[in-house]
Amino acid sequence: MMIHLKNKQELKWMKEGGQILQEVVEALIPTIEPGMSTNEIDQAAEKMIRARGAEPSFQQVKGYRWTTCLPINEQTVHTPPSQKKLKKGDVLTVDIGVYHQKLHTDYATTFVVGEEGDSKTQAFLQKGKDTLDAALQKVKAGEYLGTISGFIEREMTGAGYHILKELTGHGIGKELHEDPYVFNYLDRPVEKTYKIQPGLTIAVEIIYAMGTGQIKYEPNVEWSIITKDRSLSACFEHSIAVEGEETFILA
Repeated sequence: MMIHLKNKQELKWMKEGGQILQEVVEALIPTIEPGMSTNEIDQAAEKMIRARGAEPSFQQVKGYRWTTCLPINEQTVHTPPSQKKLKKGDVLTVDIGVYHQKLHTDYATTFVVGEEGDSKTQAFLQKGKDTLDAALQKVKAGEYLGTISGFIEREMTGAGYHILKELTGHGIGKELHEDPYVFNYLDRPVEKTYKIQPGLTIAVEIIYAMGTGQIKYEPNVEWSIITKDRSLSACFEHSIAVEGEETFILA
């Protein structure tokens, strides 16, 4: 495992990139409504990022030419934009990254398009959001990464949801996906997991489903992964940096 701990200058640049990403998300999300195509969302996102002097992170990935991933309902991750139009009640994930000073930041959120959604869907989404917020409080120097993984697993499975184990959080910085993996479940004793050090930058990313934890590639849709039983899926993600005794949410 090759973990790139960031120096003060790199952390400064990542904070700047994170601020750009936050601004873009805050401007973009309120514009999304039924009848829009996911291509329209993607084009708007790219314009907003470039207008702020940055570049889309995801376009740095070989073979991926879009700014966002925009999964709907049973689609889990990596779904590229298309001509598909959103319907009222669709559950949409907006996954987006910014590349600034040759460093990445990454963010994702899931919400119901055009309405609040029924109580079952609301509870499903709120649990992921709340669990991520609580998990981020545990990211600090000297803590084991497994503490965060175990907490996420207990919270999500305890609520009756299913972690998609093949899909994980990750280190972030010079590459969009760096070491270490940030699992949403505990795969070994906590003390055998990575001990967090100052300079660590990671994207904590909770990816889960209502049905089973099984996934598959979506037929005839390049990149896209879906739940095998086509149950509802969601993703919540923040990029976070550990600087000395402090931890910062970058985006």
